[in-house]
Order: sequence, then C-alpha cells, then structure tokens
Amino acid sequence: MKAAASAALRAFADKKSEIVKYLLAFAAVMLIGAGLISFQGEDPVRALSAIWSGALGGRIEIGNTIRWIIPCVMTGMAAVVAFKSGVNNLGIEGQIYFGGFAAAMAGFLVQLPPVVHVLFCLLVGGLCGLLYALIPAVLKLFFRIDEMITTLMLNYIAILLTEYFTVLVIGASSSTASNALQTPPVYETAKLPVLIKGTYANAGIFVAVAVVIVVAFIYRYTIKGYELRQVGENLRFSKVGGVNVVRTFLSIFLISGFVAGLCGGVEVLGSHGRFVSRFSNNLGWDGIMISMIAKNSPFGVLFVSILWGVLKAGALHMERVTNTNRLTVVLIQALFVLFVTIDYKKIYAFFRGRFGRRAVQKGGAV
Repeated sequence: MKAAASAALRAFADKKSEIVKYLLAFAAVMLIGAGLISFQGEDPVRALSAIWSGALGGRIEIGNTIRWIIPCVMTGMAAVVAFKSGVNNLGIEGQIYFGGFAAAMAGFLVQLPPVVHVLFCLLVGGLCGLLYALIPAVLKLFFRIDEMITTLMLNYIAILLTEYFTVLVIGASSSTASNALQTPPVYETAKLPVLIKGTYANAGIFVAVAVVIVVAFIYRYTIKGYELRQVGENLRFSKVGGVNVVRTFLSIFLISGFVAGLCGGVEVLGSHGRFVSRFSNNLGWDGIMISMIAKNSPFGVLFVSILWGVLKAGALHMERVTNTNRLTVVLIQALFVLFVTIDYKKIYAFFRGRFGRRAVQKGGAV
C-alpha cells in the first residue's frame, strides 16, 4: 500500500514538474519573442494582438486557423506513431508528397460518386505514403541502414520525383519553373467539403480527429498497441516477451507512412484541389516538433496543433499589418521545442558533478 502511494506521489510530482517546465518555457519564448519584435522596430503588444486577431478575430480567420490545424494534427500523429514506438521516421515530409500526388492522380483520372471518390482518393494517398515508408523500413531490417539517414534523404527524393512526375503528367518542359508545376484540378466529387465559406477549412478536420481517436485507442486498448509501445520502451524485454520485433517494426513504419500519406491527400483534396509542387512547406517537420512538445501523446498532439495553427494563421496576418517578419514566429516555435525537450535534471546533475568534483579536489589540495 505504501509502495503504491509513493509511486502515485512520484507520478504526480513528475507531472507537476512537467507543467512547470512548460510554463517556464512559454514565458521564456514570450520574452525572447518580445525582444525580437522590438529589435525589428515594432511594438510587441501590437504584434501579438495581430496574431490573435489574424487567427481568431472572426469567421474567416477561424476558418484559416482550422485549415492549418488539420495538417498539424495529422503530421503530428504520423510522428507519434513512429516516435512512441522508438522508430525515427524523419521522412514524413516525403511521405506527404507521395500521398498528395497519388491522391491528386486518383482525383482527376478516376470518376466516382462524391463520397466514394473522396474516400478512394484518401485511401490511395495513404497507401502511397505507406509504400514510400516501406523503403527505409526494408533498408533498416535487412541492410541495417539507419532509418534517420534514409528517411531524411528520401524527403528530398520525394520532392524531386513528384515534380518530375508532374512534368510528365502535364507534358511540360523540364525547364518549367518548379513553383508553377501543378497537375490538372481534381473532379468536384473528389474535393473535401468546405466547412466555412470563403476559407480553406474543410472536412479534413474530421479525418484528423478520427486519426487521433483511432491511434489513441490502438495504443491504449489493443494487444497490438501494447506491442508497439513495448518495442519503443524496451526492445530487449519485447524480444524476451515473445513480440515479433521485425513485424512490429514494419507495422510502425507502415502506419506512420499511411497517416503521412493520408495528410498529403487531405491537403490536396481540401486546400489545393490539385497537386502543386512543394505544397507541403515543411508540414512534416511541424509534425515532428508538435509530437516532441506533446511528449508523443495523441490528445496532446491535438492540443498543441491548435496552438500551432493559431500561430501559423496569425503570423501571416501579423506580417501583413506590421513590419514584423513572420519567420519570427517560426523561431519562437523552434525555441519552445528546444526548451521543453531539454532534460534539465541531467544538465543540473552534469554541472553539479563537474563543479562538485573540482570543489572536493581544491579542498583536498588545501
């Protein structure tokens, strides 16, 4: 009984310290952000007010914020599936591109009834993201090539390959400017319904929330989810416990790739209406940062993605109405990730041990 009580107290203390760390990190980045905005000759209060009004100031602004929340949730979940299970899938960006391109092809080459067409395109997008994630998984399992390297390199390959495929589809010259490359528009039956008229807020938000619920349910209530968690927490124990590590590792990569490809499909069918080269603009890296802030918690990703969407939508408005560069917000986001992921206890222990030994040595010398 005492052991259980002490364990509960330790867990509560750990959660409390995490909350304090997040609050301190938030306060620190706000101070740094205010300094950066002031350095650009702007009033920090005015700039922050512009972010707020640009993200939540009205119906159109809320719609634009929802538009950014959708990919943030989905890429965050793709990262959660991988990182929670100990797999370093840094190729989410590339999987988004292949999923988006495949969904666009299914959207303008195939004609189906409205709802069926959308589901078909999303399924095709998810499967292509899955297949692209299979490449680093196979290289890791059979050739022992580190997945961090392969997934990172495959991002660049995906961007260039989808551009090349787009050139083939539209029959353009290979010298065409990359930012002008886009496929023909998808059929209306393949487009995700718009939720708020005049914005890009679309039914993809329901897909994103469904992904959160399904992943959370799998990890919490199924045997497969238990195996996925165990592989990430203790690989040796998983092997001893009879978990098929190879099959589980493959499943992790494929699920993560499917979610990333699904995100690409939602972006194409909901926000662009066609595949546009380099459309992602680092959404995959946003997802990785969101997952890190959320500590690989599915519902934590949902909460952080809302904040991320507010910042993304608000930053564009801030740049329009003030002289503040929107990249200031990107820097603040990166600093927040840095501050919440640092293990301060280890840093404290390191310096305490280092300077403690010096003090003892000086005392002994005297």
